[in-house]
Amino acid sequence: MTTILDRTAPRDLAAASPARLSLTPKTALAGQLDGAWWPYSRDLEAELPALAAVLDETWGRITRVSVNPGRWPVVPHTVAVAGRVLHVGWFTEQDPDKLILLSYTVGRWDLLVIPPETEPAAAARLMAAAAIPGSTLTAGVLMANESVIGRGVRDTRRREATWEDEGGACMSPFGSPMGRTPLKPPLPLPGNGGR
Repeated sequence: MTTILDRTAPRDLAAASPARLSLTPKTALAGQLDGAWWPYSRDLEAELPALAAVLDETWGRITRVSVNPGRWPVVPHTVAVAGRVLHVGWFTEQDPDKLILLSYTVGRWDLLVIPPETEPAAAARLMAAAAIPGSTLTAGVLMANESVIGRGVRDTRRREATWEDEGGACMSPFGSPMGRTPLKPPLPLPGNGGR
């Protein structure tokens, strides 16, 4: 599989837009994830500065990031963030749908990474699910669950489109839409004039 990385449009979008992030509220309940991040592209060098800027204010200075290279076409060793360097590492054993953030003073955070091409409704569901305090669901499980939910939503939309294409009419017991001429005349029944 070949991935083409457009280094112009995503960088401009990522630089001009705030990080799309959902964080678990501060609580004593420790869960598998500390929230979710929905980047605009698969360009870590363009995406990480905005994420680090938000998290530096919320959690403290982020010094290292770890990703699975399966979801990122290019994994730089370092990324410039507000006059400092953020170190980026990768591990193939790490959940591909998770980003690990480290700080020398504060600790570690694990974020679900929502693919940039995800539809907004699906991303909203994932962001909400990843931010539930004390949740035992991993990033991989949340993505698998959303895949099933997404198929159900697409199936529902397809059925609704079919309904609309057919005029949204109810079918009569005789195989034609109500209010239209039946395809076959009804069978005569005793007592209604039929013999």
